[in-house]
Amino acid sequence: MFGSLRELPRTVWLLGLVSFFNDSTSELIYPLLPIYLASALMAGPKALGIIEGIAEATGSLLKLFSGVLSDRRRSAKPWVVGGYALAAIARPLLAFATSWPMLLLLRFADRVGKGLRTSPRDALLALTVDPARRGLAFGFHRSLDNAGAVVGPLLAAWLLAERVPLANILACSICCWG
Repeated sequence: MFGSLRELPRTVWLLGLVSFFNDSTSELIYPLLPIYLASALMAGPKALGIIEGIAEATGSLLKLFSGVLSDRRRSAKPWVVGGYALAAIARPLLAFATSWPMLLLLRFADRVGKGLRTSPRDALLALTVDPARRGLAFGFHRSLDNAGAVVGPLLAAWLLAERVPLANILACSICCWG
């Protein structure tokens, strides 16, 4: 099996590694947002519900449209790069949010990035490998993505245990990828 992984195209490896770092960053900061909202921005659960509802709905709806648009333009790469770049810019800026509406705007931007990249990224993965190896390619990609989802909260827990201020943890997301 490991020999098969080495034979996967470079694009599959690159997208897997990008997903690992992206998810580790996302899972590093988003579990801390309720604490940040309550302690630094003095906002309550209603603000959190509004932020998460709008952000997640936006990302979900954009996945449909970005897939259709990338198919029409016959080019997935700009959507993937643009989506990851938007998230990489928005996440570290969360540390500088001075109000919950500002945090909403940044969270919205991050989920727009996710919505723009997800369907085109999956199409790019599918186009990169022959049909007999698609399961391996998608499984490899998802495993790296899920590994990032484990690393992020562990890193957050360690940073909190070291008494690193929340704003610094949010800002450090730029070091993890963006």
